[in-house]
Amino acid sequence: MRRKTSLLLLALAVFFAALSPLMRWYAFPRLAKIPANEYQTMVLEAKNATLLDYGSLKARTVPKVTIVQTLKGDVEASEKIEKTAGRDVVVWDGLSYVQGPDGKMVSRVPERYIFDAHTQEPVHATGETVDGDPVRRKGIEFKWPFLTEKRDYEYFDAQTRTSAPIHYRGTRTFRGLKVYYFEQTVPWTRVAMPKTMPVKGITPADVARTGTTRWYTTVRRFWVEPVTGAPVNGEEIHQEELRGGTLLGGRAKVTAFAGHVKMREDYIDHTVSVVKANRTLVLLMTSYLPWSFLLLALLLLSLSLYLEARARRTRPRAPAARATPQPVTA
Repeated sequence: MRRKTSLLLLALAVFFAALSPLMRWYAFPRLAKIPANEYQTMVLEAKNATLLDYGSLKARTVPKVTIVQTLKGDVEASEKIEKTAGRDVVVWDGLSYVQGPDGKMVSRVPERYIFDAHTQEPVHATGETVDGDPVRRKGIEFKWPFLTEKRDYEYFDAQTRTSAPIHYRGTRTFRGLKVYYFEQTVPWTRVAMPKTMPVKGITPADVARTGTTRWYTTVRRFWVEPVTGAPVNGEEIHQEELRGGTLLGGRAKVTAFAGHVKMREDYIDHTVSVVKANRTLVLLMTSYLPWSFLLLALLLLSLSLYLEARARRTRPRAPAARATPQPVTA
């Protein structure tokens, strides 16, 4: 009986020893993914910002500028692209809506972001756009990969429609979480006018005819939880200018917007709580279960060897053969 139990424990030890790396290196890369029906809303604010008054074309200081960023997954579009891409795909329809202190729209820029659900690498397909203009992304946007590494990443900038490195600047602690801090500086770059202008009846083509151009620079900062790859905080030191042309009445340039854009506190708290919960799920597949399976395999192996050794010690020995008496010769 002990012999059979020992063999059973040995078989279980082999099973769990094999399951440990399979969970980490086979199951996790296939199970960990962004859901196609994701919906997120983020509110950011720039307090005491500079904003252009489009009525007078003069910059003024305002108490607050609000930016509402929305990401909504398009499940139907994801399934359609998956048929040709041959992998799990997520399609996010994003909207960056900026409003002044009076609640009026300053800018409204939609975009469609298509990416691999597991790796967050961009997937190039019809419909990949920013403000209606076709783009071909390189690198990440919005989210880092699962198990983020301590290195620079290519990050896509929706204003310039280009990608550039966002640099790893060290490990920090944010609201009780270990995070990786990333920073990117986008130098002054000429960018397109938004298709939806803040002045009714004025189009980008109207502005272009005046010779006035729009320029932009920003310092982008992210605090990223490395297990999930999710930013728990983000900031931008953002500046925009209108330069040249007859629209400015002889002035070389005027500030369209300048401010330190930060996530609103209630959205930071909500994001941190969601990331903490998701972090536990990822760790379950990458650490907790694989190590538990490995330790269980060692325990079962030890128990199997113990029972086998005990069975050998208690096994009865065969009795020694009795000597046959020899006949005595007289």
